[in-house]
Amino acid sequence: MGGIMTIEPYPAWIRPPAEGYTAEDLDRLPDLPPHTELLDGSLIFVSPQTRFHMRTLRRLEQALDAAVPEGWEVWREMTVRLNLRNRPEPDLLVVDERAGVDFTRTSCEAEDVLLAVEVVSEESRERDRQVKPRKYAAAGIRHFWRVESDDEGRPVVHTYELDPATMSYGLTGIHHKQLKVDRPFEVEVDLD
Repeated sequence: MGGIMTIEPYPAWIRPPAEGYTAEDLDRLPDLPPHTELLDGSLIFVSPQTRFHMRTLRRLEQALDAAVPEGWEVWREMTVRLNLRNRPEPDLLVVDERAGVDFTRTSCEAEDVLLAVEVVSEESRERDRQVKPRKYAAAGIRHFWRVESDDEGRPVVHTYELDPATMSYGLTGIHHKQLKVDRPFEVEVDLD
């Protein structure tokens, strides 16, 4: 009834420390938006996802779940600690099941990850095409898939494998109508 509206101050984390945030800070900062990532010590906020992103993610998650070998699990939207200043959140991960013993964990370690999958969004294009693959490779994640939309809104999956000599990814395929691979394990997905 005519009361004065008070404006909440910005959260303290809006002003990062001079040295940037650390991977552990992601669990300690209060009221972070869901799916906040850490890249090079900076907080990255994720925009709302599109129907393409959601449908593609669901289809890939189901296919990976059905094909993943014993001893591995498919994790969705969980951060992976690459190093002190980097903790991105791939759309999908295939993780050693021993990493999931602690059900209170909010991240996994890079050495536990077999495959990281990113479904590219308009706002994440540069990060998903350039920044994250370099960081995943440097951290030793053996396989990476990048999924993009073609001109007709169908998924195109770019598959990569880590070259341990250069610690960078080599392209192993571009899959348009069907994703059929035998590495890191056999999986087949109808992309239409």
